[in-house]
Amino acid sequence: MKVILHDLDRQYDNMLESRCDRLITADGKYAPCQGCFGCWTKHPAECFMNDKLRQICRVIGQADEMVIITRNVYGEYSPEVKNVLDRSIGTSTPFSTYRGHQMHHTLRYGKHPLWKVIVYGEISEEEKETFRYRAQRNAVNDGYETSEVLFISDLKKLEALV
Repeated sequence: MKVILHDLDRQYDNMLESRCDRLITADGKYAPCQGCFGCWTKHPAECFMNDKLRQICRVIGQADEMVIITRNVYGEYSPEVKNVLDRSIGTSTPFSTYRGHQMHHTLRYGKHPLWKVIVYGEISEEEKETFRYRAQRNAVNDGYETSEVLFISDLKKLEALV
């Protein structure tokens, strides 16, 4: 299953929907993570907040290919995208294991092939390095075998990359 998470205007929704199995719009119309860890323990992979991100752990956890389209904010995901990713902590369990010679949380849904990040907007070389590092770490934490980061200055090029 291919999942696309984006912070773009609604005008891109139709084009993106035709290229994935599930589209998540990071529009900020949801509550931020409360840090209760209920999605880990009380009701696994389900958030207690009854909004559009209630099932986000299951959606992201079952993605074979996770594509994130975000504007650059000082070398990091936009706040809207970051909030969605924060709400998906239930893709793993509270238990720990070794992956890549490091301690990580046990995956609830197993391994996946690709974590892809498409970054748009002005970006410095230092911010690019930060994004590459962040994507690689997110891929390891969420059980993705490969991470890829693409930088575009013109959203007209987006259609060819998704």
